[in-house]
Amino acid sequence: MNILTFDIEEWYIERTLHGGRVEKYRQFDEMLDRLMALLDERGLSATCFCLGKLAEERPDVVRRLHEAGHEIGCHSNIHTWLNKLSREEALADTRVAVDALEQCIGQKVKSYRAPAFSVGESNPWAFEVLAECGIERDASVFPASRDFGGFASYGTSEPAVVTYNGRSVKEFPVSTVSVFGRQMVCTGGGYFRLFPWWFIRSAVAGSDYTMCYFHLADLIQEDHTMLSREEYEHYFKEKGTLLNRTKRYIKSNLGTSGAFSKLQRLLAEQRFENLETADRQMDWQAKKRITLHSSLDMNNNQMGGGNDLRVIVVTVAITERAYTRCA
Repeated sequence: MNILTFDIEEWYIERTLHGGRVEKYRQFDEMLDRLMALLDERGLSATCFCLGKLAEERPDVVRRLHEAGHEIGCHSNIHTWLNKLSREEALADTRVAVDALEQCIGQKVKSYRAPAFSVGESNPWAFEVLAECGIERDASVFPASRDFGGFASYGTSEPAVVTYNGRSVKEFPVSTVSVFGRQMVCTGGGYFRLFPWWFIRSAVAGSDYTMCYFHLADLIQEDHTMLSREEYEHYFKEKGTLLNRTKRYIKSNLGTSGAFSKLQRLLAEQRFENLETADRQMDWQAKKRITLHSSLDMNNNQMGGGNDLRVIVVTVAITERAYTRCA
């Protein structure tokens, strides 16, 4: 099963960080035109995770995607990472975003992806929050270690039903591949730009499950400037050291020249579905069940502080066998 998704956020991010430069808006509009023409040519429907604010500021973009037959999912309201928010803040953000998107397209929004895959061991309550907001399927788990956290204890990169505090969501994690013994991603974002075509082609062809994710900015050939300390800290909510900003600069510019052509080749060779279709096709009875418990649940709040949630217990049941793993 191959799943095709896009995170649609560029217009809002540009306005927030740079005030809304006309030439940048034009680039995003042109890339959206190219992308939608490509998907139409291939007869593909993708899931497009849109910001709630985008539905307010550029409803034409969201409606255009919806009217072309693409599933509209939620990508938060203002692109704040969930692991930077309290449970109450995340709940408020998600409710506002889902409502804005549903008002825009006149249809229920049931799929979600957190900015920067920011659902993991530090905020297992996120699954409960999503369920409370009517979300049925999530694509926020990065099942490996990464700069911004990841969820390495999730286990193998495969769909699962995740339950926290009695509320369940169907999880479609990012797909990973082993590179020198380390689990990495090659089918989305900067990773897609980094890895050569032959490697990506082999990884997708050899896998039973592939989750692809892209941003419009990933596909635009351009040299991005380095963020100022103020811009970095405003966006990433962490210290804008020279090292952090340099790493982000390299990641933003690496491989942009050949990204769109690689996407064209990938879509020509493989069949993809959106998240809604993948959900219908999935045999959920045969998929693993993951039950999350925070350290506060297990220790009756003795660990002190509502943010201390880094120890979790994951119970995994696959068909007739079960085991417990402590992260």
